[in-house]
Amino acid sequence: MSVNQKTGGPQPGMTGSGAGDGTETSGLKKIVAASMVGTVVEWYEFFLYATAASLVFGTLFFPNAGSELDGIIAAFLTYAVGFIARPLGGIVFGQIGDRLGRKHTLQVTIIMVGVATFLMGCLPGFDTIGYWAPALLVALRFIQGFAVGGEWGGAVLLVAEHSPNASRGFWSSWPQAAVPVGNLLATLVLLTMSSLLPPDQFLSWGWRVAFWLSAIIVVIGYYIRTHVSEAPIFLEARAQVEAEKAVSSGVLEVVRQYPRGILGAMGLRFAENILYYIIVSFSIVYLVVVHKYDTSQLLLALLIAHIVHFLVIPQVGRLSDRIGRKPVYLAGAVLGSTWAFFAFPLFDTLNPALIVLAITVGLCFHALMYAGQPAIMSEMFPTRMRYSGVSLGYQVTSILAGSMAPIIAAALLQKYNSWVPVALYIMIACAITVVAVLTLKETKGASLRDIDAVDARKHGLPAAVPLS
Repeated sequence: MSVNQKTGGPQPGMTGSGAGDGTETSGLKKIVAASMVGTVVEWYEFFLYATAASLVFGTLFFPNAGSELDGIIAAFLTYAVGFIARPLGGIVFGQIGDRLGRKHTLQVTIIMVGVATFLMGCLPGFDTIGYWAPALLVALRFIQGFAVGGEWGGAVLLVAEHSPNASRGFWSSWPQAAVPVGNLLATLVLLTMSSLLPPDQFLSWGWRVAFWLSAIIVVIGYYIRTHVSEAPIFLEARAQVEAEKAVSSGVLEVVRQYPRGILGAMGLRFAENILYYIIVSFSIVYLVVVHKYDTSQLLLALLIAHIVHFLVIPQVGRLSDRIGRKPVYLAGAVLGSTWAFFAFPLFDTLNPALIVLAITVGLCFHALMYAGQPAIMSEMFPTRMRYSGVSLGYQVTSILAGSMAPIIAAALLQKYNSWVPVALYIMIACAITVVAVLTLKETKGASLRDIDAVDARKHGLPAAVPLS
């Protein structure tokens, strides 16, 4: 049976899991909520660090080696540590998640990132403990990034493996929609504290409140995640591995058996990741450095754009269920390649409405690629190594693409004093993703059990037996 063959639809009032099992709609919504709340808090904390790095960390945690910019640059270098740690977290938690389960792994990641972020808010500055301050900050940032690296694969798979075959794109896009929510919360909390407090008080203790508040969401998220269950198809795959010692899973196995799947996932991620960080990070650099644009107005523009981004992502996921994963993703890559060519001229007008429009349209193009990623990547790998496969393909690319994109764009702007090379950089990235999309099979409506059956036949493994 082909992996892109559709199975029968769910019964009225029910939603079948990705494996075709019946699950109450309310139960699926609960699983989506459990996935989203953790993703919100972990990305709230991840983006909170980025904002704080530009506002306070350079001053508090790094000695001034000549100018204020030196401290900010040092703070942003520690921000990059989080990106380096993410693939490591993806590898480790992917291995654990494929062996022990998605649910328990997600409970560990949310606690790890919550503790690390709370402790960041407690750290004394450089004036108090000297070089221990930046050292501890880097260590906590590494832990934070490590946990986030394991979060994404588990969050999306918890939903994707419970979702009906016919609507996996829609349901599994909700964890993606949680990312702009986390970004929104981080920006809103810091903006609120900075506007309510005098600068000296904000620098002294106000910024710490934003980090401490994350503990509340962590407790809520952990509680919700203790009340969800593993997908039946995962339990069957785990039972298969335990019963048949020849069945392997994990990172090394997925690299050996599915290298094309990992490369395909990386190709899909490449343009999406670069486009996102150019929009949300480099746009600010361009407007502030080139045009001295007001930072508060820029943050407001990003807030509006993130709200639209949140609303659009699930609808794009639904669209991928209707017309297919490939055409939607392809549209995102092609349209994304055009974004910079009209966005930067709109930035140059310094018209607030046009700036909001440019950023919002860019994030809508991004959503065409981003929303369908969980469904597409879930349908690339068998259950026994799915967590490892999607985490590896997704997180390794964040080093090669997202973490470098603002740096490369800034270097191009500095060298050529023009946005055109940046636009060409985005276009090349989108061309790579277009090639990756064209090489993939269409998997709309795929049965995850069929994918497991193909994997079993291909590698001479016993078929998984559905649990009674």
